[in-house]
Amino acid sequence: MSINNFYDLDTWKKARKLTLHIYIITKDFPTDEKYGLISQMRRASSSIGANIAEGFERYHFKDKIRFYYQARRSIAEIQNFLLLAKDLKFTEQTDFIKLGLITKDSFRLLNGLIRSTEKINKKLVTSYSLLVIIFMHPQIDSNKRKIIWK
Repeated sequence: MSINNFYDLDTWKKARKLTLHIYIITKDFPTDEKYGLISQMRRASSSIGANIAEGFERYHFKDKIRFYYQARRSIAEIQNFLLLAKDLKFTEQTDFIKLGLITKDSFRLLNGLIRSTEKINKKLVTSYSLLVIIFMHPQIDSNKRKIIWK
């Protein structure tokens, strides 16, 4: 399958699923948490998919990876908030386990996306370096053990 858009990424699809589940479980949180835990969990979860989408659309690999790492940090935030919600008895054990598994899977997929992006970047840099060497016609000065570019 070809990946032409951010919404073709399994990583983004998993992030979307997580966000939808977060919105559903936070509906049952106490109303006094509206501007506290509810808001934080919803913002953190929605930023995962947003950062994946923005990273996917970036041209430079360093930018892409930077946004993917931001998405990873947001997953860690969600894991922290889920533990807090469980400790405060705002969520059921089954929801906690289900969302815990989704966050772990999201980490795994996102790490794979980061690795593959870094791998592509490395290949392109290596290919570019080879092209520079081929087209610049370097000569080696054996006395000084230096490469002379012409």
